[in-house]
Amino acid sequence: MNTNVSLTLPAPTAKVEAIERSPGFWSGVIAKLMRDPVALGACAVLFALILIAVFAHQLVPSDPYQTSMIKRLKPIGFDGFPLGTDELGRDMLSRLMLGTRLSLFMGITPVLIAFVIGSGIGILAGYAGGLINTLIMRTIDILYAFPSVLLAIALSGALGAGIGNALLSLTIVFIPQIARVAESVTTQVRGRDYVEAARASGARPFTIVRVHVLGNVLGPIFVFATSLIAVSMILASGLSFLGLGVRPPEPEWGLMLNTLRTAIYTQPWVAALPGVMIFITSISFNLLSDSLRSAMDVKS
Repeated sequence: MNTNVSLTLPAPTAKVEAIERSPGFWSGVIAKLMRDPVALGACAVLFALILIAVFAHQLVPSDPYQTSMIKRLKPIGFDGFPLGTDELGRDMLSRLMLGTRLSLFMGITPVLIAFVIGSGIGILAGYAGGLINTLIMRTIDILYAFPSVLLAIALSGALGAGIGNALLSLTIVFIPQIARVAESVTTQVRGRDYVEAARASGARPFTIVRVHVLGNVLGPIFVFATSLIAVSMILASGLSFLGLGVRPPEPEWGLMLNTLRTAIYTQPWVAALPGVMIFITSISFNLLSDSLRSAMDVKS
C-alpha cells in the first residue's frame, strides 16, 4: 500500500461561512437530504456497514480466525467460501465482515475525539481573540504545518504499534484541522449584532458562547469533521499496513491488505477485496459530507 498519497483537505485560509440559523433550519436540512438520492444512497451503505459492524459475530458464516493450509488462497466462489480465502486459509467474507467493526472504529473515533477537543480550542481562540488567539493558533499552526500522513506515521512510530497509539496519533493529526475551522467560524459569529447586544446587556462570556455562538458554529464544524472520517480511515488503514496500527490476527482492512500483498499475482481479486471495502466506505462518507454541506448552504 502506497502511503505517499495526496489527501485533499481544506486550506488553512479557506473561508467557512457561519450563518445565523433560523428555528426551522435543521428541519430544512433534513428535508433536503431526504430529497437527495446521493445522500440517501450513501446513508444506506453506511447504515448497512454499521449493522454489519454491530452484529458481526452473529452474521459471519464461519470462524474468521480458523486457519487451513489446505484451503489457503482459494478463489472467489470456492465451495463454502463465497469470497475465497486468505493466505492462511481463513474465510475472507467472515474476516471482511468482522473487519468492518475495527475499520469503522479506527476511522470514526479519532475524528469524534478531535471534534470535541478541536472545537473547544478553536471556539476559545475565536471568541477570546487578541493574545490568547495568537498563542493558541500559532501553536496549532506548528502541528498543521506537517502533512497528515507524515505526522501520523511519525507519531505512531514514536509511540509504538497498537490500536490505542494509532488512535492517539490520528486524534493529534485532526485536532489542528478542526481547531482552525472552529476558530474561523467563531471569529465570524463573534462580530454579529446579536452577540454584541448580548455582551452589552451584561451577559457572561460563557452564557454568550453557550446560547449565541455554539448553535451557529457547530454545524459548519460538524460538516468539516464528517469529511475527515474518510481521511481517517485511509490513514488508519495505512498505519495497519505498515504494522503501526492493528496487530495480527485481528481482522482490519488495512492489515488484510498488508498480509495479502504477496498474493496479488496468484489471487488478485481476493487480495483487492479489503481495498474495495476501504474505497466504498470512504467514498460514502465523502458523498454524505458533500450532500450535508450542500443542504446547509442557505444560498441554494
